[in-house]
Amino acid sequence: MPQKITPNLWFDGNVEEAADFYCSVFDDGRIVTKSHYPKGSDKAGEALTVEWEVMGMRFVGINGGPQFKFDEAVSFAVNCKDQDEVDFYWDKLREGGGEEGPCGWLKDRFGLAWQVVPEGMDDLFSDPNPERAERAFEAMMKMKKLDIAELLAAADGATVAS
Repeated sequence: MPQKITPNLWFDGNVEEAADFYCSVFDDGRIVTKSHYPKGSDKAGEALTVEWEVMGMRFVGINGGPQFKFDEAVSFAVNCKDQDEVDFYWDKLREGGGEEGPCGWLKDRFGLAWQVVPEGMDDLFSDPNPERAERAFEAMMKMKKLDIAELLAAADGATVAS
């Protein structure tokens, strides 16, 4: 089934760089199409839009200009199977000037917000034992990049040996 909703992202003159970056982060990333501003435009020949696909999801980026900026009101979550994946995506998405945020959030160098989270987080925070869930949540609130072992240890009332 074709994708019914496609995120459209607004960039300020660097849509090709951004699309190439996102395709490099994810193993299956690929550029699908590019369009260019037409002759007669003040941006003639520059990229207008780039459509790319990562992990089976298509995105469209537009070189719209400086009018709009990304903020944390919209983010993309990368669900990771283990700590190695958390570490990989955390590091890759921060390459080139990204910024760490709290609780598994970061901004990439283009200002787009991401959540890099291990699978099972919802289960941990909705644990039938509310004290276990609370301890895990409190531990997460002190983290930038999420550490699965520390979250599980906190949930169990223990600490991880450094």
